[in-house]
Amino acid sequence: MHRHSYKGRKFGRETDQRRALIRSLECALIENQSITTTLARAKEIRRDTEKLITRARKGGLSNRRIVIARLNSVSTGNLLVDVVAPQIKRDSGYLRIERAGYRVGDNAEMGTISFVDEIDYSKAEKPEKKVEKKADKKAAKKATADKKSAKKEDK
Repeated sequence: MHRHSYKGRKFGRETDQRRALIRSLECALIENQSITTTLARAKEIRRDTEKLITRARKGGLSNRRIVIARLNSVSTGNLLVDVVAPQIKRDSGYLRIERAGYRVGDNAEMGTISFVDEIDYSKAEKPEKKVEKKADKKAAKKATADKKSAKKEDK
């Protein structure tokens, strides 16, 4: 039998597990700018990630939604569209894979996948955490307690 017109590597996993692995590797790459994994995995995620970057560079609401749907998290999709894609200066070939030796445990060939262009993540908006003061919390508790006691007195 031949293996013609079969795309992608199986990694010895079922379809849903394989998709989850690829999506998590893509998210890690976008968030960290560079990751080290097995060479086969690096070659496999390069295909999908470059297509996502091309979509993100086109912009528009539809492309943003497609990018977010293909990744694990909304924040990573927005990071790709808003921060990473505008800083890329080339038409294709956004990623590079460098061989990184062999893994100690099983001697698997390792590779480092990273962006060719330098990406500045300082432009990313960091979500602001809501900080409630203890006094505000106490006042809110007291107000609800006063309302409950007023209802009881009415009855």
